[in-house]
Amino acid sequence: MRSENLHAGAVAIGEDGILIRGPAGSGKSSLALALISLAKAQGRFARLVSDDRTRITARSGRLIARPVAPLEGLVERRGLGLTPEPHLAAVVIRLVVDCGTEPQRMPEPEDLVETLAGVALPRLQVSGRAGDERLVLAALGLFHDAG
Repeated sequence: MRSENLHAGAVAIGEDGILIRGPAGSGKSSLALALISLAKAQGRFARLVSDDRTRITARSGRLIARPVAPLEGLVERRGLGLTPEPHLAAVVIRLVVDCGTEPQRMPEPEDLVETLAGVALPRLQVSGRAGDERLVLAALGLFHDAG
């Protein structure tokens, strides 16, 4: 069992986890909150798992994400700082999202996969702008249907 802490956040959409990575100020927290809001508006279960720091553990070929104390149950809202948010204790990651870089129009196949703690996962790049949440949920659906 391999574990490590990442500068990343994670959300659960239904039973699927999305790991959101990117540099400070790239829109990770905003994307997480937008994903939760959009999924709930669609009648789906959606919950924060972690914001800013995430502990990942590889177990039985799956990547599990958990919050890291003392940030458990907190999310950064721009202009408000750290605020409480309902959260889950863990989720199985199904998609890695890299936030804050302009996505390639036609990415190479190797750019669509990321290996973390020995687990290969689908990967998506987003700019960190409003509307990215729709692309992320569409990608999650595509990767979920393919798997």
